[in-house]
Amino acid sequence: MITLIFLLSIHLQQLAFTSPKCSSANMSTSNLSTERAPCIPSRVLHLRQLPFNITEQEVLALALPFGRVSKLITLKAKNQGFLEMASEEAAVTMMNYYTSAPPTIRNQPVFIQYSNHRELKTDNLTNQRAALQAISTAAMHSGTMAPGSDGRGVVHGQSPVLRIIVENLFYPVTLEVLQQIFSKFGSVLKIITFTRNNQFQALLQFSDAVHAQHAKASLDGQNIYNGCCTLRIDFSKLSALNVKYNNDKSRDFTRSDLPTGELDPTAAFSKGLYIHLHIYIMCSVSPQCLFILFGVYGDVQRVKILFNKKENALVQMSDATQAQLAMSHLNGQRLHGNVIRVMLSKHPVVQLPRGGAGQEEQVLTRDFSGSALHRFKKPGSKNFNNIFPPSATLHLSNIPSSVSEEDLKDLFSSRGFTVKAFKFFQKDRKMALMQLASVEEAIEALIVLHDHLLDHNQHLRVSFSKSTI
Repeated sequence: MITLIFLLSIHLQQLAFTSPKCSSANMSTSNLSTERAPCIPSRVLHLRQLPFNITEQEVLALALPFGRVSKLITLKAKNQGFLEMASEEAAVTMMNYYTSAPPTIRNQPVFIQYSNHRELKTDNLTNQRAALQAISTAAMHSGTMAPGSDGRGVVHGQSPVLRIIVENLFYPVTLEVLQQIFSKFGSVLKIITFTRNNQFQALLQFSDAVHAQHAKASLDGQNIYNGCCTLRIDFSKLSALNVKYNNDKSRDFTRSDLPTGELDPTAAFSKGLYIHLHIYIMCSVSPQCLFILFGVYGDVQRVKILFNKKENALVQMSDATQAQLAMSHLNGQRLHGNVIRVMLSKHPVVQLPRGGAGQEEQVLTRDFSGSALHRFKKPGSKNFNNIFPPSATLHLSNIPSSVSEEDLKDLFSSRGFTVKAFKFFQKDRKMALMQLASVEEAIEALIVLHDHLLDHNQHLRVSFSKSTI
């Protein structure tokens, strides 16, 4: 967890920058008004460090939530711009907001400050005024801003509650992680997390709807960590959240007196809080097979084949995120000609056999918590970045220099698998891609040959690849 918070802090530092200062820049346009003393509020705002080849629409998107824009000048050669708000109140509101929540365009921080100019006086602005008026009117109709608002452009009735879906969930996303990210854009009051349709989701309430608007505009589509945990954000229909408990699933940051509450097993099952999976396959499999297969998506702690229903099994993962990953990637796949069905289990733990249990029952239940084959036991392991759905192409690694392409092809062929294509990595011969006849064959090959001894105590590592040959 320490590694995750460290990665997160780096990401947040990239979004932050020094609070804006008053402008001392001189404009070359000859008929601009006389300069005034710096740091005095003005309808004219000076924008610096704009991205290369920025469009006027991108600049306007920063301002329209706060009110109508009457004039706009972009100096693309200098990566700067000037915009004039219709009122000084709107400019002050925008300036105050972006001082506490610095804006970004194309993931690049933008500096905003008051200009030394009271208004923009340049030639040929008649057509631009008409265009800006049209854009502002369209924005009001689309909900970006509202006529008659308080100057901040908040739509009447707009909710301060955001609905957040985290896609590509490879690392756990906690209440603390969400609070740390979203508090950059305003005061976060309450958060509720849950799992629905096999997706991690959250409801997050800001103190103000404008904070929610800016958080959505800035974070929607962004990754919490490099290449994963993508945020999909929309406004909730709820106007406020009702939080009854302060625990790892819900939090009211305005009330420290709330109880932690006891988890109801039925509610936990429906929300996917348990980390145990119920596996159904028409054929019998061993605990070792399930350990290898489900171990692609997390560290399997225990596996239990049901004594009276041997086509059913319970698999216990090390955390709920890994259980969700395994379920989303393996449900519906085929093994030995039969479809795998995966669902969350209602059992709180996978029980080990008691002392008086028979030998067969003991064989059907295995504890893998101490196994050396766990792929993700090291915090921040690179294996988290290489989790992919089952595919016909396998990624092979830890290949000794003494093992040739023909050796590997023969190994897989001798187990009954059809090798369609093979390729060593050009820069690292310890790794290779192997394409088999089908996804089902690749699943079975991974189960059979992962950790196979190749040479001098070097064991083959097998995983699913996102690439093809």
